[in-house]
Amino acid sequence: MPEETREFQRRLPSKEKRISDVKPDDIRVSVTGTVIDKQDDGIVVIDDGTGKVNVAFDDPEAAKGVELNQLVRILGRVMPVENGFELRGDVLQDMGKLDLELKKKIESIKND
Repeated sequence: MPEETREFQRRLPSKEKRISDVKPDDIRVSVTGTVIDKQDDGIVVIDDGTGKVNVAFDDPEAAKGVELNQLVRILGRVMPVENGFELRGDVLQDMGKLDLELKKKIESIKND
């Protein structure tokens, strides 16, 4: 019986950034923020307190369970657009149990 082989496409790692620090020439980023808008076509708007970003998913089902005011992390590709950039979401994670204040403290220590 022939052995089945699978080919996986390796993705570049995502760099964790605040939305205000994302540049159109970044390739893959990870942003954590609150869902402030959700559309039926799979587009969500995330706000992390430093900025807002539209996140589009190839599969609208990926954003189906997301609720307004939910804390999420998005891993995705940066797509330059006329007014800056948007993200093409690859992964959406529920971060509802994350202590956001502790995360901000850790980030401020790392940046000092």
